[in-house]
Amino acid sequence: MPQRTADVIERRFGLKNGDRETLEHIGQTYNITRERVRQIENEGFNHIIPKIENYKAVFEEFDSAIGSFGGLKREEELLQFLGEGKLNSCVYFLLTISGKFKRIQEDEDFHSFWVKNEELAQSAKNIVESAIKALRKLDKPVELDSLYEMENSGEKNTFVSSVGISKKIKTNPEGKYGLSNWVEITPKGIKDKAYLVFKKEEKPLHFTEVAVRIEKLPFNENRKVHTATVHNELIKDPRFVLVGRGLYALAEWGYQPGVVKEIIFKVLADSKKPLTKEEITKKVLSQRFVKENTILLNLQDKERFVKDDKGRYNVREA
Repeated sequence: MPQRTADVIERRFGLKNGDRETLEHIGQTYNITRERVRQIENEGFNHIIPKIENYKAVFEEFDSAIGSFGGLKREEELLQFLGEGKLNSCVYFLLTISGKFKRIQEDEDFHSFWVKNEELAQSAKNIVESAIKALRKLDKPVELDSLYEMENSGEKNTFVSSVGISKKIKTNPEGKYGLSNWVEITPKGIKDKAYLVFKKEEKPLHFTEVAVRIEKLPFNENRKVHTATVHNELIKDPRFVLVGRGLYALAEWGYQPGVVKEIIFKVLADSKKPLTKEEITKKVLSQRFVKENTILLNLQDKERFVKDDKGRYNVREA
């Protein structure tokens, strides 16, 4: 074929150095439009395609490989499987000219992937949509086998490859699958990692303990975690509630924000009736890790609380 045509093909597919170039970049080299580069590329295919029968064994190997993945595979993973390093570009070129496989372009929801036919591509997207619904309903990361059993979506290899093309489903370092925007899957910063620590431990923790446990998370990549940074994040984030001296808990566990006096006020307001100091103490201690004397001392605030003739306390009316 003409030298310029050969050069366009080589550069478009990275056949010399492994780096694929855009139509625009190649066009700038020859001072021609993107569309003209595309035309030259197609002219090159007209030279190549009549000879692809010489590579029938290669295409059969590709067909077998894609078939072993259930009929489709995310492009990055498929190219790595069929040819490492610079051979990636050669594989991409051969897949393109074969006429046997369909490349589905990357979009907002899916990575680029190769598939045997359009029907299977749509089926894969339907599998992903169904898996996303199942994960949202479950609302927690799961093992791949569990997700597959929940969906019962035909051949397992097809299911695995379908999930692999989704941008909305990811795995965490523990190998569990979930939605990509979940904290358990892709935590953002110290505050999200602290949240994971509390979810795992299922109990209030001192901020210094939280820092130590964050360093042990698989997400943290052995980075040093400073206790002051953790403390600052816990203070600012409404997901965490200070329940004692340096002790924090999750608000979703039912802990209310505020100092001891505010907790007493809420306990009495919610009860809608006078309570004994023992009843108040029990309820406040379920919210705060403080000494009983601290609670009793706060009850002596006569501007906020009133004691009746039976020794029971109530909120003083304004």
